Amino acid sequence: MIDTLRRRFGLLGRNISYSFSKGYFTEKFSDEVFAGNSYENFDISEINYFTELVKNNPDLKGLNVTIPYKEQVIPFLDKLSKKAALIGAVNTIKFTKNGKLKGYNTDYYGFKKSLEPLLEPHHKKALILGTGGASKGVAFALDELGIPYTFVSREAKENIIDYNLINATTFDNFKIIINCTPVGTSPNTEACPDLPYEFFTDKHIAYDLIYNPAETQFLKNAKEKGAVIKNGYDMLIFQAEKAWKIWNK
Repeated sequence: MIDTLRRRFGLLGRNISYSFSKGYFTEKFSDEVFAGNSYENFDISEINYFTELVKNNPDLKGLNVTIPYKEQVIPFLDKLSKKAALIGAVNTIKFTKNGKLKGYNTDYYGFKKSLEPLLEPHHKKALILGTGGASKGVAFALDELGIPYTFVSREAKENIIDYNLINATTFDNFKIIINCTPVGTSPNTEACPDLPYEFFTDKHIAYDLIYNPAETQFLKNAKEKGAVIKNGYDMLIFQAEKAWKIWNK
């Protein structure tokens, strides 16, 4: 049986008072089965403070990682899982028994598990809005599902289109639209990615990694046109439970 006495976990990020992870794990640890476990936010203004954080908290067993450090934290780790290395982003860190820090990515797993039940034969290609750390996990999941994708950003680069190029033809070709940007997060809930929403149909999936609010303006706009919508809440639960398994293996 796992020794659950005095085991500390937490979330690494910036401006994370809204954190899903803290609420989720605090509630999980309220069960007497997990007595002795605790979870806290480690809100740092820049990634260079990470070394000091680790040094000052020698009893930490694991961390979740959120915006903006999913990529920035990698040089501070001793090792990456094979999938985290391929993805190029980390959202889970395990403090190993020999004192090493190993990075994992459970975002891809959470996204894949939450998207799969929605997929129909006509969902053949996806647009990924944003190019940050979260989008990398999404792209990896789509690779595993055999779904080709294109990134969308405010600046066109190689293999990336900008929002100005999205039109009716784009929506005909891409039946899955995934928002991996923070646009629309509380408190700026009236904001949404700059898309021609009139081209959404009932053949589209609109997926938003944001979970607060539960129905973003992006999702509302897509829903009005009949699209199937999904927020990031289930993804977060799946990735959190995957992280918990990693910390305990």
